[in-house]
Amino acid sequence: MEYITEPKSKFVKVRCPKCKNEQIIFGKCATTVKCLVCNKVLAESTGGKSKIKARILEILE
Repeated sequence: MEYITEPKSKFVKVRCPKCKNEQIIFGKCATTVKCLVCNKVLAESTGGKSKIKARILEILE
C-alpha cells in the first residue's frame, strides 16, 4: 500500500510594504525574492523556510 504525502511547503500571497503590490512566492525559497514592481526584498533564503519580510495575506493550498 502506497501513501501519498502532502507537501510541507506552500505558496504564500504577500503584499509589498513599499508599493503594496501583491505577489505569490514560495514558502521555502532558495534565493532572495524581490518585488516585481519596486525591487524591494520580500523574502530571504535561510536554508529552510524563508524569512518573509512582507505582510502575508494568504497561504495557498
